[in-house]
Amino acid sequence: MKLMNILKSFMNDESGAVTVDWVVLTAAIVGLGMLVMTQVSTSVTGLAGEIVADLDARDAGYENQ
Repeated sequence: MKLMNILKSFMNDESGAVTVDWVVLTAAIVGLGMLVMTQVSTSVTGLAGEIVADLDARDAGYENQ
């Protein structure tokens, strides 16, 4: 009878289920962050290239005399 009570207690214990929920939620957030990072990084790289090209085309303002 004591073994049955231990088994019932084990079956009704849900303390580990919350941990699994948090792990899945955290993994989803990290995955979404990585997806956003890849999209933003390509745009930032293109914009940085345009800024460099614009700055290279400008005069520095100092000339040798």
